[in-house]
Amino acid sequence: MAYAYPEDEMATNHHDNDSDDNTEPSRMNHVANIGSANCDTEEGMGVIADKYGFFGGPYYTDPEISLSKVDSATIRYREVKWIDMFADWEKWMSKRFDKVKGRCRKGIPSAVRSRAWQYLCGAQVVLENNPGRFEEYLRQTGDPVNIEAIKKDVTRQYPQHEMFTLGGFGREDLLSVLKAYSIHSPAVGYSQAQAPIAGVLLMNMPAEQAFWCFVAICDKYLPGYYDPTMEGFLLDCDIYEGLLKKTSRNIYKHIKKHKIEHYSYMMNWFLCVFCRSLPWDCVLRIWDMFLCEGVKVLFRVSLALMKMALGGKLKQCTNDESTLAQLEKLQKGLLDPDVIIEESLKLPLTERDFEKEHHKRLRKRRRTTAEAAH
Repeated sequence: MAYAYPEDEMATNHHDNDSDDNTEPSRMNHVANIGSANCDTEEGMGVIADKYGFFGGPYYTDPEISLSKVDSATIRYREVKWIDMFADWEKWMSKRFDKVKGRCRKGIPSAVRSRAWQYLCGAQVVLENNPGRFEEYLRQTGDPVNIEAIKKDVTRQYPQHEMFTLGGFGREDLLSVLKAYSIHSPAVGYSQAQAPIAGVLLMNMPAEQAFWCFVAICDKYLPGYYDPTMEGFLLDCDIYEGLLKKTSRNIYKHIKKHKIEHYSYMMNWFLCVFCRSLPWDCVLRIWDMFLCEGVKVLFRVSLALMKMALGGKLKQCTNDESTLAQLEKLQKGLLDPDVIIEESLKLPLTERDFEKEHHKRLRKRRRTTAEAAH
């Protein structure tokens, strides 16, 4: 199932009313272009990197422009809360998951994000149970076709980030992670959409830890997204269409009228978990929730972005090009991650809605496949 992760009631009580937190101080030809779409260059690089490590380019965060409403004292307070949870993680996940979920929605402090992501996706346990496996993969030769494709794509990822500039150690680590996964899962091999995902992980943790998080994302969170058929992604495109119809019927009709294929914009949103589409502070906040709650977060954020971009502007979008341009305009704007998350959680979608749409679309795809076989 595409989103079988811890159950939530995302449409209700999304602030979690955490009493102790209240004490805080105030056909896919398109896929070949994902790895290089809007590819950064090293021209115009600034001298000082931003707080995320970018020297310039579309992901650079201007230190003079900050939408953060969280003061340093609150951040320190939240760090302590996360450290307390790490000490008894299984209890928190099994008995107090709503509290964990609420803290992920508020944003994981950067000082503990690496460890939190590993715990949330289960990579920490898998790593402990597989000592030396990553190094073993790296000693193997691998499929020459996959390795050659990976080597070409490594230089295209985040070249304006301090880790991935020419000669940066991040490029070697990225090659290692992608090569290891292509050997770990030969049926999937390598997809260009995977490189940006691995890059985000490496910005936050060492290569071996990043590898096991990457395995969790590809195999557990987004199964069937990166294999040659892309069946998991295509199914989620169908599910998304049904949820868009339920939450924004006017936008759904507009998309239908102009014959816009959902995958034309969902490629970068879902396959790359927004890391090629949004400002970096938004990306990290979405990943905090995604690794806690699963792919439902991607559905909710996508539906919220559609409303934010096209709600009240459909008359200005007279064709497919102007509609997609409006989406692109939103993505390049100054977006507040708190607003995106709040809007995504306000959507009137329940766990039952996700389950119902999943089963409906899965039955339809199976029926279509069976008919084609005859």
